[in-house]
Amino acid sequence: MKQETRWILITGLALLTISLALYTAHFYIFQDAHHVLIFLMGDIAFIPIEVLIVTLIIDQLLEARERENRVEKLNMIIGTFFSSFGTSLLATLTNMDPDIASVRETMIIGDDWKPDQFAGVKAFLGDHACRISGDDLDLVSLKERLLSREDFIIRLVENPMIFEHEAFTDLVLAIHHLTEELKARKDLRNLPPADLAHLCGDIRRVYERLVPSWLHYMEYLKKNYPYLFSLAMRTNPYDEHASVTITS
Repeated sequence: MKQETRWILITGLALLTISLALYTAHFYIFQDAHHVLIFLMGDIAFIPIEVLIVTLIIDQLLEARERENRVEKLNMIIGTFFSSFGTSLLATLTNMDPDIASVRETMIIGDDWKPDQFAGVKAFLGDHACRISGDDLDLVSLKERLLSREDFIIRLVENPMIFEHEAFTDLVLAIHHLTEELKARKDLRNLPPADLAHLCGDIRRVYERLVPSWLHYMEYLKKNYPYLFSLAMRTNPYDEHASVTITS
């Protein structure tokens, strides 16, 4: 028998013994079995109501509050990812997309955007193929950028909290895999076409996951932290004219 199971059984038997001893003492002191049975049946009858209040109501409220706290902490992790690495990586990958001109204007988010506009952009991105062109692909620079953040990505992978966000988990794992692929190749300048196509596929996997994660985070910032959203839009990787300096 497991130690935990044994402890539960011992505790349960101890509590039942104490309850029985108290009821017995009550009977011998007052010699009133009728009174004892009334209270006993009343307590038993209240158990379903107690379960309803404690388990179905209070526990659900506490769980909902805990879920909100976990979501907030997770969004803080996602925010750290984009501010330290994700936004610059997205800017690099958009420059590798030969079709980026067709989506730039759509991804410039305004201060007056509503949830339905974000939903419309998400639907639009579903029809956009995040292509990566290997013609001007600087794998050496990309490798250096990823290796400079390798420890940060590994810490994200080791953080159990990110697994509560499936899309972000897929993104982090895709980045980690791409880093390992690039790190395993000593010479990235003279790759055979098949190997280059394979790496383009790995980069595209990251790109396809990074774009919706960035958009989701922008929606979160706009709703909850307008001042962070303002900075994010002044460094928007899709806006060719974006400037962190406020001129008007």
